[in-house]
Formats: sequence, structure tokens, C-alpha cells
Amino acid sequence: MPRRDELLAIAAGLFAEKGFKNTTVRDIAEASGILSGSLYHHFDSKESMVDEILTSFQDELFAKYDEVLASDDDARSKIERAVRLSFEAIDQHRHEVAIFQNEADYLGTFDRFAYLAERNAQSRDVWITLLTEGVRSGALRSDLDIELTYRFIRDTVWVAVRWYRPGKKLTHTAVADQYLTILLDGIAHA
Repeated sequence: MPRRDELLAIAAGLFAEKGFKNTTVRDIAEASGILSGSLYHHFDSKESMVDEILTSFQDELFAKYDEVLASDDDARSKIERAVRLSFEAIDQHRHEVAIFQNEADYLGTFDRFAYLAERNAQSRDVWITLLTEGVRSGALRSDLDIELTYRFIRDTVWVAVRWYRPGKKLTHTAVADQYLTILLDGIAHA
């Protein structure tokens, strides 16, 4: 792994664990085994680091969401794929997801991070599109409150970053399977 990528991975872990505001350049440098000044050889600030961490993660995630939206899959399959992609993101990019979940409001107060609000809006559009298509196709109930359902999905999926741990008993696939069963089939007997 290139040194720059190593530094970003270390910074992501610290930002996720300690919070962006509470993580200093010195913390990142010490965890990397270098002097603080040496970090500036790679990045001009910790803001640049978190910007690169979030941008690359979100570019990858939304490219995958776009593939789902553009696919010829039926509405239910598209929802299932989007949920699975989300849990896969938590599994593979746990720190990036935690940073976004915990720090987006704070970072969004800076012009440099205005794109975070745009990504939130884009995420909403993805889910509203999928849910609307699901209702229109008959895959989902016609009395569904789409906005409320979107918020339920958003909050219940992404909060999993707080408790899901890669490499433990439950895989992200198993969590996604159970989540989809609850979401699409319910928990009560028919």
C-alpha cells in the first residue's frame, strides 16, 4: 500500500474513533510513526485528509448506487441491491461511514465540505427513486409513506456502523439478509 494511502487509513481510524475535532495532526503523525512536520509532506492539513477520505469513499459508493438505478432489475431487486451495497460499505469502509455519520454536520459548516449536503440529497434521491419505483410497480404497498420509509431505511442501515464489527460472528451479508427480511417481509406472522 502506498504511504499516502497508509496515512489516510490511519487518519480515518483516528477520525472515526476520536472524532475529527479531537484528532490532531500530531495524533496522526504519532500513530504513523513520523514527525508532525513530515505529515505535511503528504497533506497540507487534516481537513485535506478527511476531504480525500470522504470524497473517494462517496464517489465509489454513489457509482455503485448509480449502477443499481440504471439496471434493468425489478424494483424489489434494486432495493435489495442498494441495501446490500450499504451494508457492504459499512463492512469495507467502516471508518469512512463513521466519519460521515458523526462529522458531516460539523464539516458541512465549512465551504470546502458543501458537497456533503449534496451527497445527502443525492442519497435521499436514490432511495426515494427506488421506493417510488417499488410502489409504482406493485412490489411495495401503495399506502407506503415514501418519505418516512426512506428515513427509516437511512437511519436503520447507517446506524449499524455503531455496532457492526467486520470479522465477527455476523457477516455484512447476514446482516443485510436479516435486514431485508424485516424490511420487505416483516416480523409478524402473516
